Amino acid sequence: MADPGSGWSQSSRKLKMEGLSDVASISTKLQNTLIQYHSIEEDQWRVAKKVKDVTVWRKPSEEFNGYLYKAQGVMDDVVNNVIDHIRPGPWRLDWDRLMTSLDILEHFEENCCVMRYTTAGQLLNIISPREFVDFSYTVGYEEGLLSCGVSVEWSETRPEFVRGYNHPCGWFCVPLKDSPNQSLLTGYIQTDLRGMIPQSAVDTAMASTLANFYSDLRKALRKA
Repeated sequence: MADPGSGWSQSSRKLKMEGLSDVASISTKLQNTLIQYHSIEEDQWRVAKKVKDVTVWRKPSEEFNGYLYKAQGVMDDVVNNVIDHIRPGPWRLDWDRLMTSLDILEHFEENCCVMRYTTAGQLLNIISPREFVDFSYTVGYEEGLLSCGVSVEWSETRPEFVRGYNHPCGWFCVPLKDSPNQSLLTGYIQTDLRGMIPQSAVDTAMASTLANFYSDLRKALRKA
């Protein structure tokens, strides 16, 4: 069960699309949960993958029987540009090699929406294409931004996709103190891919996906 201090209570976990009337409350709970993840002590994390310019860690999730992943690396661009490439919008599909479609199902305000997106198969299709429906929220954090999300229950399904579920996840992006034109990007991801997948395959896919995410994002920012 989640830490009661995280603000993500049992009753909050299964959000239904039609039940998103109190968007401000949901946004605040989600933001507080990500801030709690961001304060987890370093000794609780175990390195899952380390490549040039990015490190991925993991620890057991308190939300489901899987892992909470943390990824961190420096981006050679300002905060707003980095987050604009990550949050729901026209740029994400241009560079994210895993994402195959993205649709905004409902806009609540400029920084808040519900999106549906699909992902490609992975590991020679051991992990088949997935579909996610997420509530997404972007808010100021310290001198930078936090873009966070969580899946919502949505009744419409498509047989060609397995419906995955994102427990609270998000990206913190803040300027480097000594180099304001560079940003430190830290992500927290805990995705339940669902379906009959070996746990070892999930672990391999998640760590590699996060490392590729940074590599692809850097290439996109250089072109922008």
